[in-house]
Amino acid sequence: MKKYIAIPARYGSKRFPGKLLKRIDGKPLIRIVAENALLTPEAEVVIATDDQRIAEAVSDLKVKIIMTPPELPSGTDRIAHALKKLQPAEYVINLQGDEPMLTSSLLSLLFENHEKSNCQIFTLARKMRVGEDPSDPNLVKVVVDRKGRALYFSRSPIPFYREEKGEYLIHIGVYSYRWETLMKFVNLPPSPLERAEKLEQLRALENEMCIGVRVVEYDGVGVDTPEDLTKVEEVLKRKHKKDSIKKTKEKQ
Repeated sequence: MKKYIAIPARYGSKRFPGKLLKRIDGKPLIRIVAENALLTPEAEVVIATDDQRIAEAVSDLKVKIIMTPPELPSGTDRIAHALKKLQPAEYVINLQGDEPMLTSSLLSLLFENHEKSNCQIFTLARKMRVGEDPSDPNLVKVVVDRKGRALYFSRSPIPFYREEKGEYLIHIGVYSYRWETLMKFVNLPPSPLERAEKLEQLRALENEMCIGVRVVEYDGVGVDTPEDLTKVEEVLKRKHKKDSIKKTKEKQ
């Protein structure tokens, strides 16, 4: 089955313009994301960008670079616009260009779970970490049914625990789409709940699309602000140190 990992890469982020070219450990952010995707053996990697500077940052990598109009309303619209120029695939992962810690193993796991699922869309979630606030609107919460299918996503704390503390699932913003689902999705108008919460995935639920959810171990950080760059650098340094210690022990 042909698969793509499509990375929407817009230069003009509202909160952090040009962030995809900011450097982490000497590399542009978009390059780190692309290199992670390239380690996923079962998929071709596509960069859908509106800026030549972003294209140049990954021009020597084995990725397909497709230029897209800057006025497209979302990353999903951007990858759909780009993929229409390529041969259709069975599955497409929408991997945000500001997620440098989504590893190839997680991307392969996402493909694997989607292939086993009857859902049109599949995504990932993690358990809330110690110190995180469930009322933080930047942490998108998800609730699922007994089969692991999304019931709802919200910026508010869901579920609401009336009498005792409970567990929250935090959505990780990466999706696998069936090809026909992606092309249908981008032609649907924004839905009422989507407009209310500013969460694109609610458009799928309101149009009776099934979204499967796999809960994974994940300590990654997305880059939305300059402060997030520092957080990512710190996490990567800890990871590199841990990997180095592990390799040393294996040699002994």
